[in-house]
Amino acid sequence: MTVLKTSMRNFFAHKGRMALSAVAVLLSVAFVCGTLVFTDTMNTTFDKLFAATSSDVTVSPKTAKSDSTPQNGRPDSLPASVLERAKKAEGVKYAEGAVSSMNVTVVNSANKNMGSSTGAPTIAGNWTRNDLRSMEITSGHAPRGPTETMVDADTADKHHLKLGDELRTIAVTGDFKARIVGIATFKVTNPGAAVVYFDTATAQRELLGTTGRFTNINLSAATGVTNDTLKQNVISSIGAGAYKVQTQKEYSDENRSGVGSFMNVIKYAMLGFAGIAFLVGIFLIINTFSMLVAQRTREIGLMRAIGSSRKQVNRSVLVEATLLGIFGSILGVGAGVGIAIGLMKLMSSMGMDLSTRDLTVKATTPVTGLVLGVVVTVLAAYLPARRAGKVSPMAALRDAGTPADGRAGRVRGLVGLVLTGAGGFALYTAATADKASDGALMLGAGVVLTLIGFVVIGPLLAGGMVRVLSAVLLRVFGPVGRMAERNALRNPRRTGATGAALMIGLALVACLSVVGSSMVASATDELDKSVGADFIVETDGGMRPLNPATEKAVQGVADLAHVTRVKEVPAELTAPNGTVHKEQLLATDPGYMQDLRRTTLSGDLAGAYGTDAMSVGSEFAEKNGVKTGDTLTVAFDGGRTARLRVAAVTSDDTGLDQGAMYTNITTVERYVPAGRMPLDTGLLAAAKNGQEDRAYASLKAAVASDPTVKVMDQTDYKQNLRDQIGQLLNMVYGLLALAIVVAVLGVVNTLALSVVERTREIGLVRAIGLSRRQLRRMIRLESVVIALFGALLGLGLGMGWGATAHELLALEGLKVLDIPWPTIVAVFVGSAFVGLFAALVPAFRAGRMNVLNAIATE
Repeated sequence: MTVLKTSMRNFFAHKGRMALSAVAVLLSVAFVCGTLVFTDTMNTTFDKLFAATSSDVTVSPKTAKSDSTPQNGRPDSLPASVLERAKKAEGVKYAEGAVSSMNVTVVNSANKNMGSSTGAPTIAGNWTRNDLRSMEITSGHAPRGPTETMVDADTADKHHLKLGDELRTIAVTGDFKARIVGIATFKVTNPGAAVVYFDTATAQRELLGTTGRFTNINLSAATGVTNDTLKQNVISSIGAGAYKVQTQKEYSDENRSGVGSFMNVIKYAMLGFAGIAFLVGIFLIINTFSMLVAQRTREIGLMRAIGSSRKQVNRSVLVEATLLGIFGSILGVGAGVGIAIGLMKLMSSMGMDLSTRDLTVKATTPVTGLVLGVVVTVLAAYLPARRAGKVSPMAALRDAGTPADGRAGRVRGLVGLVLTGAGGFALYTAATADKASDGALMLGAGVVLTLIGFVVIGPLLAGGMVRVLSAVLLRVFGPVGRMAERNALRNPRRTGATGAALMIGLALVACLSVVGSSMVASATDELDKSVGADFIVETDGGMRPLNPATEKAVQGVADLAHVTRVKEVPAELTAPNGTVHKEQLLATDPGYMQDLRRTTLSGDLAGAYGTDAMSVGSEFAEKNGVKTGDTLTVAFDGGRTARLRVAAVTSDDTGLDQGAMYTNITTVERYVPAGRMPLDTGLLAAAKNGQEDRAYASLKAAVASDPTVKVMDQTDYKQNLRDQIGQLLNMVYGLLALAIVVAVLGVVNTLALSVVERTREIGLVRAIGLSRRQLRRMIRLESVVIALFGALLGLGLGMGWGATAHELLALEGLKVLDIPWPTIVAVFVGSAFVGLFAALVPAFRAGRMNVLNAIATE
């Protein structure tokens, strides 16, 4: 009880000094809890949506997938006769056929895409009784003919649509126009999909290209009939195995699984960044308690002198850490909910609607936050607590301070060198690996070991690096600069830990910058060497197939020398050794050989475009013992089985089309029916000599009616790559900013506590003539040199990681190493400003000290 009282007294006596450490705990816990609340809320939103839109029992084609559209652009369908048979099943209250397609683009009269900018689908279908489960018509009426349509209220609000406005729907079967006659509002939260409705006949004709077919059949159970019972009755009525029959729960679960995997990626990525913030926070807490223990040396000595044991002193510090962890974690849990709401508002502003009505805070979330916050804080305070327990009572009473343990310093240095050396060896092993998969594990080990090694060896590095930085930056400030240098060198362990906190975030920034820049440079280099086509035409970055109308429009451009079609054809390949592989064959026109140049290791690539022939990549050939002249059994998805001769083996030494297997489109057409033939994933085109500019303008004009189609020359394509990677890196940098903010708090806390520690010294130097302005400058310079020390460590380490990662990427064809020096220099210079910012409050407080009171401080 005495230990608890003492700990409570000390905690509240130093509450100002604890505040920044509490903020570090708060931010880290808040990010964890915010991530959990945000992802749980999104899961709740989708769960409610899928439950509301699913009928009691749904009948679908056996090959239908809930989260994708077949590559022929038309959703799988079943005949209307199935609906008639399903109606006769016992326990059916009502049954209706539904039509739904996600492979559409809807534009307004100004040719602006009405779809979501977040990647949420545009869904077109017929209005059914089942839709009344999730929607209600709030304006106008349901569509009644081929020129009428109805839209959801969210889309109408976003794009300022009203009754009477004309919309054009672009589908595989062609374009058609209709005027808005109704607006329907979701009863549950719509995460962002744009929905348009037509009458049944129009939906069948325009979306499926035929009448008398549906994408699924919705059945409602009569009173007293369970969904499971109705499912069995329907199977008995329509026949077992011919179609997919699912209860509401099964259908919802299938839809949820696709969303769930995406949500898990977001969840664990964000938790990873929260873990980085926790790691940085550990250094802040260690520094805080180390300095508090040092400042309370006399107090600890008195406690030991009057009978307190080492365990009691140790326990006293750990109790303070527990109080800090509890306090920071409780605030962090509340802040986490605020972060989740902020993320929801941010996503809503970007087009992904999330409602606070669905805010989900599971009981495990605050428990997780509290446990993490307290455990991490106590673990971080353990070393300072042990150091406090080792203080000699007599040495403390003499105010000798916490004794420096030379042996511990030597052991620490040896351990740091061993860890750094082991990490360096792991990175070297990764860089010299023959396969990327083999090197990836060693890269991870190298990153962890070098990071821990640099943290451990940081105090040893601080002495030399701070002196070098001071010689370059601080000496010009005369005596004030030399005093700042000595203050930074006074406690290398503290300087090393403070710099290490900043090092972690900047190391990751540097690593990702090198990797991202190298990916862009490598892809650009491959484009220059391999791509012979002048233009690339694709939809949504190649994620969606092109409509036949787009291909026809491009083929009609007179200024083009040729146009090459590219199709991805799913197939099951059986190698000569009997192994079976699911692959995507690249079916193209023969002109593809000129549009994308590939190195052929054996055979003749032109032969792969002959009758019943194909090529394979070198890795596939090596793994399966395939050589030129062998025959592979190829079962085409939705078509017949063929036996194709391997006419060539191409090198997998490039990042473009790596591992691709080529065949002629005419070969695929022999085995895949026209109705199942995949649409083009892209088009490559070459301009006639000297007509590149005219062809470029003509191409853009030809596809202008579909705003989702992009025409790019090689310059556009390179810029597109830069933009995509840049956007990804900016997101990562934004998440890493949390770790850097915590590191800045560490610098602030270190300086603030060192100012308190040096109160008497500050009074003495002020008494002998140091002005307030000079004092503040001294503290700012000390902060800058500590920040730059951390930046040098982090940037050097990060560039090493990035260079090693690039060697693995080189095995995948991305061979150009590009160090983004402007980014590296900007981060280094920015670190100096971080140091200046961190020193503002401590320098201001030091300048306001009363000289006489400071001198009288014990």
